[in-house]
Amino acid sequence: HVQLVESGGGSVQAGGSLTISCEASPSTYEYCLAWFRQAPFSEREGVAVLATDGRTSYADSVKGRFTISKDNAKNTLYLQMSSLKPEDTAMYYCAADRPWACSGPPETYDIRGQGTQVTVS
Repeated sequence: HVQLVESGGGSVQAGGSLTISCEASPSTYEYCLAWFRQAPFSEREGVAVLATDGRTSYADSVKGRFTISKDNAKNTLYLQMSSLKPEDTAMYYCAADRPWACSGPPETYDIRGQGTQVTVS
């Protein structure tokens, strides 16, 4: 069973950049991967998806500012965030699921990590 562990969260000033990571074990080669976030008193929001064929998709709110990528050798998923805004403040979770479930929202994926906090002020 795949396990996901996020890291790299922290506090950053508005306009700054931050990269968060998600280490997977064992390999997630056959899984689609994604990031979603949840701000206090808000619903979960899908942020970015990396499909098994390498295609990526992003929420409109982060398009052009965030980049999802994966290092297969390290079994690690990344989310590079730039031009950060206070409204990006949230707990960020990585998630994984089998290809047949990947058309659904990332926040519904079967496997998720414990989250890493990102605070933008």
